[in-house]
Amino acid sequence: MHELGITRNVVAIVAEHAKGLLVKRVTLEIGQLSTVMVDSIYFCFDICCQGTVLEGATLEIIEVPGRGKCQNCGAEVNLSQPFGSCDCCHSVKLDIIQGQELKIKEIEV
Repeated sequence: MHELGITRNVVAIVAEHAKGLLVKRVTLEIGQLSTVMVDSIYFCFDICCQGTVLEGATLEIIEVPGRGKCQNCGAEVNLSQPFGSCDCCHSVKLDIIQGQELKIKEIEV
């Protein structure tokens, strides 16, 4: 489960930026194409926060939908998987332009 490692890193980064202040809330953006299991991040968060300035903090996760851009016609399409085809020209040559991110969007202290 790589989500445990990801969550540990998020907690470490947030704790470093909090500079000793108690953290009340953390907001993450996680792309739907990132292969990160959101439920696992929620599960790991409380465990990883124990004994840190994040203990008791709430976690909010914003799921970012997948989007691709067709290399042939330039159309943008919604993606639920890291592959697909263009809605306009049916090409399978798509560049992923959104949905792979994992960002710490906001920290409330």
